[in-house]
Amino acid sequence: MKIVAPAGNMERFYAAVKAGAQEIYMGLKGFGARRNAENFTLEEYKEALDYAHKRGVRIFLTLNTIMMEKEMDFLYENLKVLYEHGLDAVIVQDLGYFRYMKENFPDMEYHGSTQMTVGNHVEAEYLRKIGFKRVVLPREMTFEEIKKIRENTSIELEIFVSGALCICYSGNCYMSSFIGSRSGNRGMCAQPCRKEYVDSKGNKGYFLSPKDQLLEYDEIQKLKDIGIESIKIEGRMKDPNYVFETVEYYYQMINEKKVKERVSEIFNRGYGKGYFNGADSSLINKNYSYNLGKEIGLIFGRELKLKDRVVLGDGIIYLSKDFEKLGGGYLNKIEVKGSKEVRKTAESGETILLKDVPRGSKYIFRSFAKEINDDVETKLKKYDQKLNITGEFFGNLGEPPILILEAVNSYGKKIKVEKFGENKIEAAAKRAATAEEIIEKLKETGDSTFNITNIICHISDGIFLPVSVIKSLRRAASMELEELITESYRRKAGIKYQLPYEEDIEREIILSAIVSNTAQEKAVKEYGIEKIYKRGYDIAREEILNEQNLNSKLAANLYQLIENKNNNVTVNWNLNISNRYTIEELAKLGKAETVILSPEISFEKIKEIGKTSLRKAILGYSKLKGMYVEIALFDKNREVIENSEGDRFTVVQNSIGNSEIFFERPLNILNDMSKMKKLCIDEIVIEFTIETPEEVREVLNNIKTRTGIYRAFNYERGVY
Repeated sequence: MKIVAPAGNMERFYAAVKAGAQEIYMGLKGFGARRNAENFTLEEYKEALDYAHKRGVRIFLTLNTIMMEKEMDFLYENLKVLYEHGLDAVIVQDLGYFRYMKENFPDMEYHGSTQMTVGNHVEAEYLRKIGFKRVVLPREMTFEEIKKIRENTSIELEIFVSGALCICYSGNCYMSSFIGSRSGNRGMCAQPCRKEYVDSKGNKGYFLSPKDQLLEYDEIQKLKDIGIESIKIEGRMKDPNYVFETVEYYYQMINEKKVKERVSEIFNRGYGKGYFNGADSSLINKNYSYNLGKEIGLIFGRELKLKDRVVLGDGIIYLSKDFEKLGGGYLNKIEVKGSKEVRKTAESGETILLKDVPRGSKYIFRSFAKEINDDVETKLKKYDQKLNITGEFFGNLGEPPILILEAVNSYGKKIKVEKFGENKIEAAAKRAATAEEIIEKLKETGDSTFNITNIICHISDGIFLPVSVIKSLRRAASMELEELITESYRRKAGIKYQLPYEEDIEREIILSAIVSNTAQEKAVKEYGIEKIYKRGYDIAREEILNEQNLNSKLAANLYQLIENKNNNVTVNWNLNISNRYTIEELAKLGKAETVILSPEISFEKIKEIGKTSLRKAILGYSKLKGMYVEIALFDKNREVIENSEGDRFTVVQNSIGNSEIFFERPLNILNDMSKMKKLCIDEIVIEFTIETPEEVREVLNNIKTRTGIYRAFNYERGVY
């Protein structure tokens, strides 16, 4: 089992390597699902590739967002440079972009991002068959589901084990996008889940903010036992100390060493097991959504009864009963109650006296753990990951000494270097060299990137061999081996592949509807709409595959499309279709007839798609879904929440206990139907989610009278 570590910049990259990560995922400036991270320039990326490959570490490029065709072409040259330089894999969300890259760079590995929401073995196996090497499963998977997927597909599986959880299924979160055009599917999420909301009773809280995930020894051994290839750590935007400590923590556990968890001392907004043992409402931290650190004691006036050890230099913050920050600072003096002794530390159970405690302080948290951060800083200076290699030495009297070093790169390719000494070996006048001494000196690899695990030494009896000759041979062979290793990852790109483009033409547009219940369906039929789809469940989790309607003409996930019993299926908009390549890839399944294009893309981008082999549809009206959440967020089936900007959302619990969050103000472009014709589409879909039959009739009647409120959302403004 390998660790896949995050790196948002060079400093975090080095921290991940030094801590023992064998795989690292990194973004390129301007692209990927963490575009707000610092990320890497092209030259930095090449530098990181060489540094990693010399140590046997692999690097994965994050291009896990939906893509426009022009962006694919724009990215081609950069991707070609990285491909030829030895990039190990690309993590991808967009099926179309996968196909584009696979045709252009066939020798690259491709990993399905968690943004693809592949929650069952059928979807995972489909990815394997079309050329994916690995898939990152959604964070919502329980261990039993992961185990069942592992038993039914041979694709490599990667599992998140620590870090921030998205409350919504990744790839199906549109809150940030529809509020302000900052799309999570484009790497620009503004994190509305971390904001405070007020419910219908006036209660305030962080209702959508989950605790971070932190799996421990028992969970890691379970994943290891069932054959999970890689475990993944979230944190491209966290600091290097966090990256190092988290990687080292999991490195020890993979090697079956139980170690004390210290990750929560560096970053903490509440921790839990995520969905590993099943979903429940304890996932949510309603009190706060930001990194406060760890509560260290109970405060009574100026007195703090400690729950944990403190040291001089620890950072502390004072919080109100509502977890508002009232002040803070550093412990520059430790005064223990009942003791006149000057102390540098105080232990759990002792009471310390504080000065200048802000009025209203209810909680005290440690925001900076000096002891742990100092330890990590020391390790960062001392540690380095090295590539294990083997060697063979020949020292025959009257012949030049020979050193052979051999390494194996990440793909099993053997690289060998043979170096000869400048002078012939002479007989010893006094003390002769021994095989043990030569091996010891050869293993002193110093600042090189190698760890020589085994050396076979063949020498004549009674030879004289200066230490300087041994070191010189070792240095020269190591330097050449490093160069050959980096060269072993290079490859050449072929001729650029592109789908031929053809302008589309205007045609008659039909009106269709998606309904969520029979009452809505009846109202739609009264209006005269003949093509009616029934909403299903957006996610096909392994445990609820029997809940998926495989006779439905509307597929809301890959499973429902792959296994559908019909050959004229419409693919729903939550599959995030935004380019021709994706449309043509879905067409290969032979089940789809129509695709509903993503409402995240603008009218301009829709027109640019051009002619496709499947029919194109767009949403004309919808109380847009902002999130699909695996747990019941509230005790009742329907709740209304509002953010500080006045945006209101209806939270509905569906029949399988999941929560769906809908915008109160609907998308509505039905007043301007004539404009839609210029988009060269075939169908306009009216989606009814939480509307009453009366509201359905009002929407439909407004089409005739053109009196509905026009709201185009991202159709006019696009997304970042």
